[in-house]
Amino acid sequence: MRRTVFNEDHEAFRETIRDFIATEVVPVYPEWAEAGQAPRDFYKKLGELGVFGIEVPEEYGGAGETSFKFNAVITEECARAGVSFGGSSVHTALCLPYLLAYANEEQKKRWLPSFVSGDMMTAIAMTEPGTGSDLAGMKTTAKLSEDGTHYVLNGAKTFITGGVLADRVLVCARTAAPTPEDRRGGISILVVDTKSEGYAVGRKLEKLGLKTSDTAELSFTDVKVPVEDLLGEEGKAFSYLAHNLPQERLGIAVGAYAQAAAAVRFATEYVRERTVFGRTVAEFQNTKFVLADCKAEVDAAQAVVDRALEAHDAGELTAADAASAKLFCTDAASRVIDKCLQLHGGYGYMMEYPIARLYADNRVNRIYGGTSEVMRSIIAKSMGL
Repeated sequence: MRRTVFNEDHEAFRETIRDFIATEVVPVYPEWAEAGQAPRDFYKKLGELGVFGIEVPEEYGGAGETSFKFNAVITEECARAGVSFGGSSVHTALCLPYLLAYANEEQKKRWLPSFVSGDMMTAIAMTEPGTGSDLAGMKTTAKLSEDGTHYVLNGAKTFITGGVLADRVLVCARTAAPTPEDRRGGISILVVDTKSEGYAVGRKLEKLGLKTSDTAELSFTDVKVPVEDLLGEEGKAFSYLAHNLPQERLGIAVGAYAQAAAAVRFATEYVRERTVFGRTVAEFQNTKFVLADCKAEVDAAQAVVDRALEAHDAGELTAADAASAKLFCTDAASRVIDKCLQLHGGYGYMMEYPIARLYADNRVNRIYGGTSEVMRSIIAKSMGL
């Protein structure tokens, strides 16, 4: 079926991204995986290409686009090539919406130009050891100084993608204690300079997949954060986080669909070349049936993603819509990628093959951005259950 969600501008951008990946990423990707992160200068290249400024208004050095579809194109092309752009997806897909929506004019002028160029990379720190998806249970605190000039930040965060190389981190912290009536109140976002005294990057975490994205533990010991670096209003962070979660979950759904589509492509190419018992693997009826099932699942996931992209651009994507898209696409991708790996036989278990990397990378999709169980709860609540 003809896909209509992307226009000529999106497709021209797709060709640019595809060429960039082929020349700047694919040849060196194994080195990135071994290092556990993309090199810092690669982010400057993304800045020069304009990737970081797509949705940033022109007055701050960006292109001023409002469509999330350009980000979807990048996600699809990275999956198609079996690579990623390191931790930079957090920079654009997660951090930027907060800066655009809640930064004041002075902050935008101070931060966005270097955000666009890649000179200032960002990450967001929500999750803490022992709290997981329960953001209201966070223990990190930020107490206002007696003279009112700065906050004193103390606490720890974990699973922070982009946390090793970030220059600024959007840290969620308690500026007021929770109450029995409102556990979610009193949380604020501070845009913390990682060069601040008392700010420390702990372990760079060794993950099952996503080997080229730097994921770290962070700690804060009496870190002084100027009040000018408070993002939005004090105590309003939980509502800010909830507002941006649908886009985050849409991005995960797009990634899962793209990974599934890539898996079918990799498997199809492999079975046409691989011979067993004097025949190509593609000639066996089982192979045809398995790939036909996978293709049908990918088509269904594409339809879900495309409808969600249109809804998001129209400002109509609800929290339940995004949860449904994430749940369906991540579950479908897990089934498809597993079947496609099986068709590779023993080679599917070797990391030199992209299907093995996809298998490992895909698993986290049902965990981050809210687990599949959380998605089911959101959907059920929207049904009045």
